[in-house]
Amino acid sequence: MALINLKTREVQIKIVYYGPGRGGKTTNLEYINKTYRNQIKTEMVSLKTQDDRTLFFDFLPFDVGQIKGFDVTIQLYTVPGQVKYNATRKLVLRGVDGVTFVADVQKEQRKKNIESLNQLYENLNTHNIDLFKIPLVMQYNKTDLKKSNIPIISSQTMQKDLNSVLRAPAYEASALKGGNVILTLKKIISITLASIQDQLF
Repeated sequence: MALINLKTREVQIKIVYYGPGRGGKTTNLEYINKTYRNQIKTEMVSLKTQDDRTLFFDFLPFDVGQIKGFDVTIQLYTVPGQVKYNATRKLVLRGVDGVTFVADVQKEQRKKNIESLNQLYENLNTHNIDLFKIPLVMQYNKTDLKKSNIPIISSQTMQKDLNSVLRAPAYEASALKGGNVILTLKKIISITLASIQDQLF
C-alpha cells in the first residue's frame, strides 16, 4: 500500500528487488544509484548481515512528474539473498507496492530461482499480498555470461520455469554492464504507479 501524505501531497512507493542470493539484485541497485545520482534523495543505505546485505534508497524518478497533483518518490530495496535471512526478507516486503524478481540465468542456479520465487509467494502471503495481483517484473540476469562459455538457461526455459503462469513482463539483463537495468526499472515503476492511481483522490 503506497504511503500517501494528503497534507504535503506526496506519494511514496516501495519497490523490492527479490531473488536468489548472488543473482544481481544489489548490482541492479548499484547501477541505478550510479546512473541517477542526481535524482536520488538519500545515500544508498546498506544493512549488513554477516555475509549478505540489504540495500535501500529513496529515488526521485526523473520522468514521472506528478500524478493527480501528488509528487512521487520511489523507495528501492533489495532483500538478502541467502535462505537463512528469510525473516529479514519478510520484513523488507512489508508495505511493498511492486516487485522486480531478479533470476540468475546460470544453469546451476535453476533450482534456486524456482525456490526463491516460491518463497516470494509465501512471504507476500504473510502480508496478505497476492503475487498474482501485485505489480511484478521478471529480470533474467547475467546474460553476458553467454560469452564466457558458462552454461546458461535459455530465456524460453526461464519463462517456462518462472513466468508461464504469472505472465509478468520479462527482460534479459546484465546488471553488471547495465543491460536492460533501466528498462526493468522503468517498467516496474510504470506498472506500479498505474496500480496505485485509484488510491489517489
